[in-house]
Amino acid sequence: MQMRISREQAQRNRLRVLDTASEQFRARGFDGVGVGDLMKAAGFTHGGFYNHFPSKEALAAEALDHAWKEMAEKRARARDLEQLLSGYLSRTARDAPGKNCPAAALGGEVSRQPDGVRAIFADGLEEMIGSIAALLPDPDSPATRARAIDLVNRMAGALMLSRAVPDNSPLAEEILQTALKSALSDAGT
Repeated sequence: MQMRISREQAQRNRLRVLDTASEQFRARGFDGVGVGDLMKAAGFTHGGFYNHFPSKEALAAEALDHAWKEMAEKRARARDLEQLLSGYLSRTARDAPGKNCPAAALGGEVSRQPDGVRAIFADGLEEMIGSIAALLPDPDSPATRARAIDLVNRMAGALMLSRAVPDNSPLAEEILQTALKSALSDAGT
């Protein structure tokens, strides 16, 4: 006899799957993790997946949205642009892709995802650009938006490239430090 779980427990289970998927997708890519492995990592059986999500694509979209919201919370906790940039372009962020920016973790592969997932990515990227612009002088001007886009491009690109070289390579750290110095200089901090 199978026991039914409460609505609250079902919500907690769903959130655990979403948290796990958000981290796993950023760490291993959308195609790098299967539903069975993901459910096992969340502590559930493969069969329970469809109780929470209609498809892997639906999960990918929600997990990506979840990741962007986590990053927005991190950015909101930064007291200024220098702190935000220093945290983003750090060895800690480089070594934990599953816990950090979806732009740097998934930017290279999101273009191969369905439009719904790409739309979530674009929304999160827009929010990131806006939060960076808000930390610059005259945040509502078109010139500031252009500066924010440039900073986001450099941030995500530097983090992505630093992850692409061997971990013990001095180049990995050099990429991060050069990008940080340049971004701070260009941002006027």
